[in-house]
Amino acid sequence: MAAVKDIEDALIVGAGPIGLACAISARRRGLSPLLIDAGALVNSIVHYPVGMTFFTTPDLLEIGGHPFTCAGAKPTREEALKYYRGVARAEGLRLLTYTRLVGAAAVPGLVRCDLESAAGGTRVTCRRLVLATGYYDHFNPLGVPGEDLPHVSHRFDEAHRSFGLQVVVVGGKNSAIEAALELFRAGARVTLVYRRDAFKPTVKYWLKPDIENRIKAGEIAARLSAEVLRIEPRHVVVRIAGGQEERLAADHVYALTGYHPDFDLFRKLGIELDAETARPRCNPETLETNVPGVYMAGSITAGRATSEVFIENGRFDGERVFGGAGAKPAEPAGVGGRG
Repeated sequence: MAAVKDIEDALIVGAGPIGLACAISARRRGLSPLLIDAGALVNSIVHYPVGMTFFTTPDLLEIGGHPFTCAGAKPTREEALKYYRGVARAEGLRLLTYTRLVGAAAVPGLVRCDLESAAGGTRVTCRRLVLATGYYDHFNPLGVPGEDLPHVSHRFDEAHRSFGLQVVVVGGKNSAIEAALELFRAGARVTLVYRRDAFKPTVKYWLKPDIENRIKAGEIAARLSAEVLRIEPRHVVVRIAGGQEERLAADHVYALTGYHPDFDLFRKLGIELDAETARPRCNPETLETNVPGVYMAGSITAGRATSEVFIENGRFDGERVFGGAGAKPAEPAGVGGRG
């Protein structure tokens, strides 16, 4: 584990691809940043479904000039984990995992940060605090009784676990549709519950006809224009079109209703958020917030519109944070690392 200095050049919160890219940008300008994450290295990817294949090509997931090689045209979750581990090793990044930022306050020229881990609390003083926390740790709750029952999950893991079971999937965007299809093909009896009367045009072009055909064939049951009222140990109770209630058999429930950034933390730090969009007040060139010395990078800069920023475009935010006027130019990656 990384040793903490009396005053850190930069504390980067979030060791996902964007946080790693920020750390690399800092290092190439002679700084020695400290990275922390509330979970594991690239924790959001850790929580992706087992065996998931990325939609994008590996070159668009590369950071720091390190080549990302994979067996197929698109990388898998496991290949991405291996790649980002390799980048962290090749760059010699200082990292504290399972360490959470719980508070911070700006003082002249510095930011004092309170951290918490299994070993207890500690305070770190840094010249820059960079938030790259993403949004995958905070799910959008249904807000119904029974949501915290043990057979309810807000992340999809793998379909094999549900072979032969009755499964209810709540949601109608890409992740919910993909989960429903995988569960069906793994032998689960699937019911998809979605609050709208049709799937949005933004659903991936190969998923939309697939789910519509499975529903038309009766292979996946669907309750569109339906509202979840409560979750019971063996059923999900919904209100369907027309106002009637229906109890759907459910051995397992996947509530895949999306995620959001940790807005409570941002407000606690004094970062101003737009009342409607929750976009933080940031300098568009440097990504410094209204709190001096506190910066934001990646998807959290878009507020609730998390789909605007992905690894593909957010990976350059480190250059905006650390490459401002007067900064040293970035150095090349050398031979590069392999996952």
